[in-house]
Amino acid sequence: MTERKKQIHLAAHFPGVNSTTVWADPRSASQIDFSSFEHLARAAERGRFDFFFLAEGLRLREHKGRIHDLDVVGRPESITLLNALAAVTDRLGLAATVNATFNEPYETARRFASLDHLSGGRAAWNVVTSPDAFTGENFRRGGYLDRADRYGRAAEFVATTRELWDSRGPGGAPGPFAHHGRHFSIEGTFGVPRSPQGHPVVIQAGDSDEGRQFAASAADVIFTRHGTLEAGRAFYADVKGRLARYGREPDDLKIMPGVTFVLGDTAAEAQEKAAEIRHQQVSPQNAILALEQIWGRDLSAYDPDGPLPDIDPDPDSALVQGRVKITNPFEIAAKWRALSEAKGLSIRQTVIENTGRQSFIGTPGDVAAQLDAFVQSDAADGFILIPHLTPGGLDDFVDRVVPLLQERGAFRTEYTGSTLRSHLGLRTPVWKG
Repeated sequence: MTERKKQIHLAAHFPGVNSTTVWADPRSASQIDFSSFEHLARAAERGRFDFFFLAEGLRLREHKGRIHDLDVVGRPESITLLNALAAVTDRLGLAATVNATFNEPYETARRFASLDHLSGGRAAWNVVTSPDAFTGENFRRGGYLDRADRYGRAAEFVATTRELWDSRGPGGAPGPFAHHGRHFSIEGTFGVPRSPQGHPVVIQAGDSDEGRQFAASAADVIFTRHGTLEAGRAFYADVKGRLARYGREPDDLKIMPGVTFVLGDTAAEAQEKAAEIRHQQVSPQNAILALEQIWGRDLSAYDPDGPLPDIDPDPDSALVQGRVKITNPFEIAAKWRALSEAKGLSIRQTVIENTGRQSFIGTPGDVAAQLDAFVQSDAADGFILIPHLTPGGLDDFVDRVVPLLQERGAFRTEYTGSTLRSHLGLRTPVWKG
């Protein structure tokens, strides 16, 4: 009897306001109109994907004291948008990012339980934290937390939210809840009946040791990134190896790196398209901007087609606000200089060489084989696909790669359940009331 292949999990990330999207392409449409989100979500559901994923931006990023050009459009609030998408999809999971630094457990539990009811059990919460006092200025408390406190608050936040979800039994009357901890002290009754999944799916994004530990203890899915098969296998073994200490099984946590892709009728055509996309993503303006994020200095006088600056980074710079702070600028600058000198690369060429290259490039058959190889060799349980075009960037993948994954016996041909937990093969949480 042939053993059934490990099944690939797929999710679709709406690329939003970042350098992944090719803005100049005439096929690139609105980042705010509902029709864009609907198009991508319908494509994902047509491809039998597990879920549709939205990131979150709580403050517009600034560069040299001005709103960053790519951020001008902003982002709609995620749960509001997913409630609307619940009405135009039937099986696709709906995942929203909500920050555990700037929100509160009761309201977060209420919003996700409501989405789970309105969607028939398809809600997911991507838990993130923020170290950023700049973002915190948008909130009454200011919001700044040290790194250790961020993860401590997030862990207690998730645990408290689950206590709230568990305070309502299946079909039962509301019971009282009470939580008194370091970060939260609340009690009362929860206002939403127990949701179809029991608990909405919890996703965690992070590669740090604290992030891995948090995912192993509290998450159902970890959204990560790694560029090679070897790096993926090392990450997979490390995170899965942490689950037992929390009484969890390896299948209780799905590892799904965020990846990009480029398809061509031939391998050479795909490589040519990938190079063209990288040049569109890293314009001369964006090349200088990327360099300024590392150097922390105004480099507008430098020629993007000229050599890298011969000055050192400023580690205490406040030139860029609202982005994750570069913790090792001198090390990165030295690495980039060495590469630039060895290959004779300009600023723009160096940025292209070092940032955001596509994860999977080739014919549909090549890409299907690569994705399958990652999953079968335990480098991932699946992937969160980030297309470079909004909203139609997923269409080719659904039409040309998904059927090949199905032929390989590695991906579903139909949904077999109605909830996101069933798509992911996750157990329903046992009611602890």
